[in-house]
Amino acid sequence: MSRDADTTTDALFDGAVTVVQPRGGYRFNVDALWLADFALQGRRCRHLLDLGAGVGVVTLAAHHLAGVGRATVIERDPLMAELCVRNLKRARIDARVHEADVARARFEGPFDRIVSNPPFFEPGERRPAKSEREPARAGALEPFVRAAARALTGPRARAAFVYPARSLMRLLSLAEGHALVPKRLRFVHAFASEPARVVLVELCRAKPGGLVVEPPLVEWVGRGRPGAELSALRAGRASGRS
Repeated sequence: MSRDADTTTDALFDGAVTVVQPRGGYRFNVDALWLADFALQGRRCRHLLDLGAGVGVVTLAAHHLAGVGRATVIERDPLMAELCVRNLKRARIDARVHEADVARARFEGPFDRIVSNPPFFEPGERRPAKSEREPARAGALEPFVRAAARALTGPRARAAFVYPARSLMRLLSLAEGHALVPKRLRFVHAFASEPARVVLVELCRAKPGGLVVEPPLVEWVGRGRPGAELSALRAGRASGRS
């Protein structure tokens, strides 16, 4: 069976963007879109660094929602990196895709935005699932935070992460260990009555303090009824929060 037979082509933003991804294994979800929107806030990015990019959905979404001048993309899985190249080329994004582990990747900035949708489970944190998706779900967070710290060189540079809300303190503790300070934070809830499932965090090099906790993002107002922000995101409109 050919590699193309093992993939699907899926639409984003009412068909404005297409994504080729594995039929089995890890497939993107809405977290990647929330991350792109949160990181850029509707403002064009001159040079984006995407750490652990998968098939490139965060970069694709960032480019569609706000514009990306050029992108540097890191992905260790050979198939995912190959599909990432195809997806970014089809979207006409000026991008360099490095097939490398984030912990050992070399990249050249400066970058004004760094984005990362890292694995959500630390090694040994849970019983490994017998699934092709497991390598993308389980892995150490520290290399991603360390790589972001290396890439944050300019005074206006920012790094944005999406991570499970239950593990927020792990992310903040690692960030502090690499001299990174949280400046914006937003919790994402499936429903208003449920605990946050993920959190969006913006980090930078700065003096401690000045953290802005944005209003909670509620995805659904009822069963099958998306909230206003999810509806806008699905249609390809950036939130443009200041």
